[in-house]
Amino acid sequence: MLQKLGFLPGFNKQVTSTGAESQWTDGENVRFRYGTPEKIGGWNQLGQDKLTGATRGLHHFVNKDSTKFSAIGTNRILYVYSGGVYYDIHPLVNPSGTTLSNCFTTTNGSNTVTITFPTPHSFKAGDIILFSNFSTATNSNYAAADFDDIKYMVTSVPTDTTITITMDNNETGSGATTSGSVKFFQYYHVGPPEQLGAFGWGIALWGGNILGALKNTLNGAISATSGGNNGSATEITLTNATGFPSTGTNHVTIGTEEISYTGVSGNKLTGIGRAARGSTATTHSNGATVTNSSSFTGWGSAAANTDQVIDPGLWSLDNLGSTLIALIHNGECFEWDGDATNATATRATIITGAPTASRDMLVSTPDRHLVFFGTETTIGDKTTQDDMFIRFSSQENINDYTPTAENTAGTQRLAAGSRIMGAKLGRNAIYVWSDTSLFTMRFVGTPFTFAFEQVGTNCGLIGQNAAVEVDGAAYWMSDNGFFRYTGKLESMDCLVEDYVYDDLNTTSNQLVYCGINNLFGEITWFYPTATSNNVNRAVTYSYLDSTAKRPIWFTNASSLFPRTTWEDSAVFGLPHGTKYNAGDDVSFDVKGNTDGTTIYFEHETGVNQQEAATGAVAIPANITSGDYDITQKVVRGAATNMADLRGDGENIMRVSRIIPDFIAQQGNAIIQLDLRDYPSDTAVSSSLGPFTVSSTTTKVDTRARARAIALTISNTAVDTSWKLGTFRLDIHAGGRR
Repeated sequence: MLQKLGFLPGFNKQVTSTGAESQWTDGENVRFRYGTPEKIGGWNQLGQDKLTGATRGLHHFVNKDSTKFSAIGTNRILYVYSGGVYYDIHPLVNPSGTTLSNCFTTTNGSNTVTITFPTPHSFKAGDIILFSNFSTATNSNYAAADFDDIKYMVTSVPTDTTITITMDNNETGSGATTSGSVKFFQYYHVGPPEQLGAFGWGIALWGGNILGALKNTLNGAISATSGGNNGSATEITLTNATGFPSTGTNHVTIGTEEISYTGVSGNKLTGIGRAARGSTATTHSNGATVTNSSSFTGWGSAAANTDQVIDPGLWSLDNLGSTLIALIHNGECFEWDGDATNATATRATIITGAPTASRDMLVSTPDRHLVFFGTETTIGDKTTQDDMFIRFSSQENINDYTPTAENTAGTQRLAAGSRIMGAKLGRNAIYVWSDTSLFTMRFVGTPFTFAFEQVGTNCGLIGQNAAVEVDGAAYWMSDNGFFRYTGKLESMDCLVEDYVYDDLNTTSNQLVYCGINNLFGEITWFYPTATSNNVNRAVTYSYLDSTAKRPIWFTNASSLFPRTTWEDSAVFGLPHGTKYNAGDDVSFDVKGNTDGTTIYFEHETGVNQQEAATGAVAIPANITSGDYDITQKVVRGAATNMADLRGDGENIMRVSRIIPDFIAQQGNAIIQLDLRDYPSDTAVSSSLGPFTVSSTTTKVDTRARARAIALTISNTAVDTSWKLGTFRLDIHAGGRR
């Protein structure tokens, strides 16, 4: 007899496959709409360029002339995207530039350039330096064209008066020792692409490594007992050793092992010593990552806060009318006028009078105050930064923060928690989260300006960007579950909660990013798993279709989909997201980049992934049901015996046909039936797939016998899309054996 298959929307990962009967248990690149699963929409790369570093802030706004801007803050550079072009608007420490003379030193056969400053500088490894007006370098093949109007990433900082950069080609001259003049511009420091470091005693290998350190790969395996490659006792060969310190005793980290070395010869590290700094010698495979850890802080040594970094390079982005407001996490705040003549040729500038060290920022509307969270108690003195302190400007004046009887500037310190994690503007209030609690901040006018109320405990925010507000309700991810606030605090039932939290990198909590897709009524959290230092999974809540009794959640572990930032469709009509590739350092605008690249996508367009470099790439989608079984019993309200998929598995079922039903199908879908007699059995597919189903396929003949059957629907090819209708199986009840 033909039996319709009906499954509840969403995934249930809290029970076994047998316990999830009539439910979906897993999938990738799918969503639920009107109660049924479908493949998600495609995405296209915006522009032709790959940006430098990992994007950690994204904001859309419109100027007075209706020009649309997308502000994109990576861990190194602040961009605006408009009209298909990316513009560098990053603020400069020295806006007018600084001229140096006789500052370049090079060595024959090396692509490392050492730049010497007459006084101590403030550069850190990974910072950006821009050159102009280069005159000449003696005994060198490098010329003005190699430096003028070109940005370089600082490779290393050997001393407080020197930095190194890495050129595209080696020095072929005898080596420059003197040079003419050159003007340089220093970019404001943002932070590392990842969240790995620590203060004090630290984490990982008794202190951890400095973030942003130079990395390369091992060229040849190393055994646990050999000194170097293939039994060599004194050398380790890298794919490229350029930039690794070559004088004195230095260190590299491979896996969990620290290895010392005393020299560099070509691409070889020489004079090596295994198991340094209390580590253990282990086997390392060819291609393993080698990280310069020469400034590593060992066990028993205090880690300086200038060397070790807790948070990645984050941005807080908002707009006050046509003015973009951009805050570097724990740093300065800047403004950029989107209405200025030739605005995209200008740079953001520091906001005069504003705090110089804050954790987060937003513009309070419609009252138009600029609010800083986790900021300074004394403006301009970074040593007074208080992680629980709030400061807001006077109304309509982002340069005035000193409270007086004539203005609306003010301050407030929150009490519950150890640090403010983040804030979001809501319809009726500003939501402010500490690491333990939720507060509301409401504009009430003079004399207090804002009223503060603690409305939740044991519900702190996991990361700065892990919350959104939708239709008067706040949704967020905490260290201990998902929460919602609608006037009262609610812990959200989540049928994938263990799947998320049992495999979550809590050390990289600041990478969690929450975004809205209002086209489909979805809230998605992008997060890193326990073994990843970057975002690699997503979990989605369907806020429109969920009910109190049946919340709809689903996950996505596809390598194509995770995003470091996300912005809804309000300005550009479609949602936008950014994808970070830590292994690709070829950006369009920075030489010597070692921080990876970002690609900027527009979503819900087409059915493929479209990148400038690769063209159309298939988006594989799949979804798998829980096990369902069959028995012979009377269906409630029925007078005759009928097959009931909610049976107890007493009888063997025989499936002779599958009758597919897809809506608006493009290309071919694939059907698989997995068979089990007992819950602990390994699923066996044998003759039950994969079956290729086109839009004209009427039935699929099968010969299946089992107590339990699970259904999988998938696609692998380009130009493919599907939405599930009502599948039917031709099922017959067999005996008990």
